[in-house]
Amino acid sequence: MKTHFTLKIKNPTELLDLVSSWKASKQKIVFTNGCFDILHVGHVSYLAEAKSKGDKLIVAINEDNSVKRLKGPTRPINSTRDRMSVLAALESVDAVISFEEDTPFKLISSLLPDILVKGGDWKAEQIIGSDIVLANGGAVYSLQFVDGKSTTNIIEKIKE
Repeated sequence: MKTHFTLKIKNPTELLDLVSSWKASKQKIVFTNGCFDILHVGHVSYLAEAKSKGDKLIVAINEDNSVKRLKGPTRPINSTRDRMSVLAALESVDAVISFEEDTPFKLISSLLPDILVKGGDWKAEQIIGSDIVLANGGAVYSLQFVDGKSTTNIIEKIKE
């Protein structure tokens, strides 16, 4: 049985159609991405702030093999499907999609969001896809993280 929030989980075709309808109704589309392995208050605050930059928030997550390449052989803790479901349950999130590459460049290129957002450890000009979004008249933001809140910190605390 599909719950209401799992309806936010999209494949590329579904998401392109959804984005087209949002654009047709002049809604500002915000895009962000990440691993979102163990969701914590830092993620929730970040996503709420990202959503406040526009009308609709798309969250793209790295699939399991990509997370392994980026974070190491013991990651992710949670599967792609589980991470997508948890994100989709958040009120601030309007759509969730996964990608198998290490960056969302292809996804950003096809969706052309109005606003691109990434966490504070990235300068705006370093954010993957910023050139595309800016060239299309969009905006790019680097949002501050909540101090001390990270999946890595949670994993280390569990190990103690």
